[in-house]
Amino acid sequence: MNRDFNLERLVRPNVLKMKPYSSARDEYKTDGRKMTFLDANENPFDNGVNRYPDPQQGKVKEVLASQKGLSTAQILLGNGSDEVLDLIFRGFCRPQIDNVITLPPTYGMYKVLAGLNEVEDREVVLKQDFQPDVDSILQKVDDQTKIIFLCSPNNPTGNSFSETSVERILKNFNGLVVIDEAYIDFSAERSWLERLQEFPNLVITQTLSKAYGQAGIRLGSCYASEEIIKILNKIKPPYNVNELTQKKAMARLENPGVVEKEVELILQEREKLRTHLSKMTFVKEIFPSDANFLLVRVDDANKKYEELLRAGVVVRNRSSQELCENTLRFTVGTPEENNQLLEILKQL
Repeated sequence: MNRDFNLERLVRPNVLKMKPYSSARDEYKTDGRKMTFLDANENPFDNGVNRYPDPQQGKVKEVLASQKGLSTAQILLGNGSDEVLDLIFRGFCRPQIDNVITLPPTYGMYKVLAGLNEVEDREVVLKQDFQPDVDSILQKVDDQTKIIFLCSPNNPTGNSFSETSVERILKNFNGLVVIDEAYIDFSAERSWLERLQEFPNLVITQTLSKAYGQAGIRLGSCYASEEIIKILNKIKPPYNVNELTQKKAMARLENPGVVEKEVELILQEREKLRTHLSKMTFVKEIFPSDANFLLVRVDDANKKYEELLRAGVVVRNRSSQELCENTLRFTVGTPEENNQLLEILKQL
């Protein structure tokens, strides 16, 4: 545990003084009775979405809390993980004063959100094995460093960060450590949710976009101490997760068996892709993956990318990122899509 962690010191002073906006649906909590709602200036004619949604997404949080072994007070939901990440910036980082640390190559929105919020992004490039350089990270920390972002499993590299490295950062940094677990459902490593109670400075983000196949509904989740979640609830928009998203999320969360079967198939297909790609002469290296994609170093990434486009297949060229020269990122598709990809690559 990090005994020197002081949450109040981290929060922006103006946020600390704020009182959250109280919406009509915050002020009246239903007791199950049939009521006539004349409080929120809504259109009274029922069409399924004429009423404002639950601002705290209570039903969705109850299911998540049960599945994750947490309390609903430890959960914040957002319009995708990107809104959750933005709220973390806005709750804790003072513009033009504070800084964060990111570890490229990594998810690009951390840098975008740092720029949007006028917060310095101090980059510490991963080591050659795509693991964090913990000594260099801790050397970059000063009194204005509020957050360290760790994407594990990492995008675009696919690997998980070692538990020893992450634990060392958590114990030796007095700011927030945000672990982005968008791809955790594809990993054999355990989620840091299991150790959330150990570290008061630990924040974990997850999403329904990947394993749950709900990218179109935009639902991201944040798990942290009740105290951190209270800060974020202060500044979130009152109705940030719409009614349709909540209903679609509930339908998916209540059928975990379907998700598990899809994940199992994706993992089988990932290994099939790895096996076949390893036999192709233009493939130079296939990096270990705990995600639903493979990062592959090839002889000429720009050429292969264009050739695949002409053949009707879109992959991601990651060659412009640090340590990722001549790499393509292949998302694992359906068995039919993967067979199509492999057949095209053989012809190339």
